[in-house]
Amino acid sequence: MLFLIHAFDKPDHLQTRMDNRPEHVAYLKSFGERLQAAGPTLDAGENMNGSLVILELADLAEAEAFAANDPYAKAGLFEKVIIQPWKKVLP
Repeated sequence: MLFLIHAFDKPDHLQTRMDNRPEHVAYLKSFGERLQAAGPTLDAGENMNGSLVILELADLAEAEAFAANDPYAKAGLFEKVIIQPWKKVLP
């Protein structure tokens, strides 16, 4: 099942994001082909201010574990995280 994980950074935490980015990217890559898409959201000034990840996972519990174990989450970057099942339609 596909899950969309949308995380919103705490205000003024860009340095936390940058400090933990290498570990975050390595974590994402560790999911191999189950990772469908990933990237930062941007504010009006094109500064990173959140994350959007689409992953193929077994169930909501696995999606929640993914989000909790993200190095960004462990570093306290996120103000809010939304996890939803997602259905790919196009392309």
